Amino acid sequence: MEASTAMWTVAVVGAAVVYWFVWVMGAAEVKGKRAVNLKMGSITRDKVQDKYKQYWSFFLRNKEDISAASDDDKVPAFVDTFYNLVTDIYEWGWGQSFHFSPSLRGRSHRDATRLHEERAADLIAARPGHRVVDVGCGVGGPMRAIAAHSGANVVGITINEYQVARARAHNRKAGLDGLCEVVCGNFLEMPFPDSSFDGAYAIEATCHAPRLEDVYREVFRVLKPGALFVSYEWVTTPLYQASNPRHVETIRGIERGNALPGLRAQHDVAAVARQVGFEVADELDLALPPAEPWWIRLKMGRIAYWRNHLLVSLLTALRIAPKGVVEVHEMLYETARHLSDGGETGIFTPMHMILCRKPATN
Repeated sequence: MEASTAMWTVAVVGAAVVYWFVWVMGAAEVKGKRAVNLKMGSITRDKVQDKYKQYWSFFLRNKEDISAASDDDKVPAFVDTFYNLVTDIYEWGWGQSFHFSPSLRGRSHRDATRLHEERAADLIAARPGHRVVDVGCGVGGPMRAIAAHSGANVVGITINEYQVARARAHNRKAGLDGLCEVVCGNFLEMPFPDSSFDGAYAIEATCHAPRLEDVYREVFRVLKPGALFVSYEWVTTPLYQASNPRHVETIRGIERGNALPGLRAQHDVAAVARQVGFEVADELDLALPPAEPWWIRLKMGRIAYWRNHLLVSLLTALRIAPKGVVEVHEMLYETARHLSDGGETGIFTPMHMILCRKPATN
């Protein structure tokens, strides 16, 4: 009798733990995904593990090989694979805005994220009647914040079809599908006419371009004369030392875990903008003081890691999540460690802001 009672107690407690992990813990900050809904984008369940291995083997190569591969469009294809692998995990644990923001004393992360996005809208003077392009829109968190804040019509472009579907669903749910439009495409070859936008912004997206000048040239092309473009860039800072093995491993770790063909140096960004014809109106690292450290949110600690690891392992064992989710989760945890190291040492910033203007006559 006592043994039977103990077994029932264990079963009830176990069921409660599973319920807590699966249904309560880990919903996205702005309700997007729950743990039980983790997929791998448009990759079929039986191909997830293989696609992860292909991705990882590609980005483990040295920078020169990755750069050479970009000539035959392999980098965009692997960026697409990356976002199939990580989009649901990002939404589950990060929310609908796949970017960092300066921490603000006394304000929640959600508030800091919104203000960071609204800053982009203000910098390009977006307003009702304007048509603005979001270069690399993800699932559209920034798009919705900017459209709601400015009243402008925002057209987002992402290379990943799964993100297009997610963004459109979120737009409808937010009641912003009248202001927000999403198209699937490569921002290196945007399917928009010349001089068709009143403004443009990119929030931590152009780092995926093998050559920054290619995406900046496309943005220049689609902007109307006199229009503004703001980008928050991932770059190495002047503190980065290529002769320091720890620095090199940190930056390579960031690149491998984020599908980046190679991080640019901070001082190169403005030169690229001018090269394609832009006037540079302002340039600033938004991660510097008085902003609070942006990387604090990445320091989840080992307890949080093992909690999440246990959850994704359980979901995989129960065949709720496909094989490969555990490996992707481990990759993202390791990447978070490199990002945190980059922020603490000051050799990396994800928030180098550059504001550009297309000349009124050209």
